[in-house]
Amino acid sequence: MIRKIIQIEEEKCTGCGLCADACHEGAIVMENGKAKLIREDYCDGLGDCLPVCPADAIRMTEREAAAYDEEAVKAHMESRKQASEEYGNSCERSTKQESSGCGTLPCEAPRTLESALKNWPVQIQLAPVSAEYFQNADLLIAADCTAYSYGDFHRDFMADRIALVGCPKLDPVDYSEKLTEILQRNRIRSIILARMEVPCCGGMEFAVRRAVEAAGVEIPMETAVISIGGKILERRTV
Repeated sequence: MIRKIIQIEEEKCTGCGLCADACHEGAIVMENGKAKLIREDYCDGLGDCLPVCPADAIRMTEREAAAYDEEAVKAHMESRKQASEEYGNSCERSTKQESSGCGTLPCEAPRTLESALKNWPVQIQLAPVSAEYFQNADLLIAADCTAYSYGDFHRDFMADRIALVGCPKLDPVDYSEKLTEILQRNRIRSIILARMEVPCCGGMEFAVRRAVEAAGVEIPMETAVISIGGKILERRTV
C-alpha cells in the first residue's frame, strides 16, 4: 500500500540516537553508529522522530510500504521490555555471584573513563591569551553547566580540543574581549560552542560570535544546544 513512512539518510546521520529514543514504536534502532528503520510495519508515519534529529537526516516520504501493524508493535515493545528486565536481573545475579566468589561476571564491568582535558586553566577569565596549546587548536568554548548536564561531555565534546569554560550570568566580565585577543594571537582551526537551552546562555553565544567578528578571522564554528535533561537539542554550523 502507498502510505507515509520515514526515510533515514545514513550519510547525514551522526549516531546521536535521539530518533530511537523518540520512536514510541521501537521502529528505529542504532546499528554501527547509525540509525536504522528495522521494520516498515513498526513505523506509524506520524514522525515523532523528525523534530529531534539535529542533522536533518530523517524525512517523511510517501511510498509503497507494509501497513502499520499495531499488534506487531505491541509484541515488539513487550519483547524489548522483557529482554531489558532479564538483562538487568542477570547482571544483578551475576554481580552477587562475583561478590560471593561463586561464578564469573558475564556483564561488562564498569570502567573508569579517562579525562579528555588537555589544558589548564580552563576558565575563560584565567586562561592566558597566548599559549602553545592554542596553536593550530580546535577550540571548545562551553557554558559551565553543559558538562554537568550532558553525560558524555568528555568523549563527545572535549576529546582532541582545547577547552575554555565560563558562565555568562555569574562571571562579571565581557568574554568577547578576552576571546577576541585569543583568536587574534593564535591560529585556531575551529570552534565548538556548547551552551545550555536556558536564555542566559545566549550571552555566551553572543560573546563568541562577537569575538570572531572582532578578530577578523574566518573560523568554522558549530553551536550545540543542550537541554537541562542532558539531551542535544540542536547542532548548527555557522
